[in-house]
Amino acid sequence: MYVCLCAGATNATVSAAVASGACTSKQVAAACGAGGDCGRCRRTVRAIIEAHFAADTRLASAGAR
Repeated sequence: MYVCLCAGATNATVSAAVASGACTSKQVAAACGAGGDCGRCRRTVRAIIEAHFAADTRLASAGAR
């Protein structure tokens, strides 16, 4: 699914940027362009970032058991 039409970035592109270390919408924009132009997709970009780190937290807590 396209997240950012301005940059042509998909959810996979944004997820890859986050997995590579981008943890803010500005860092994602620098990495893949999503959210760097008109800004209409920033809410979705932030949701992808939050989902990524929520999953990391769940995995870390499951591993600590």
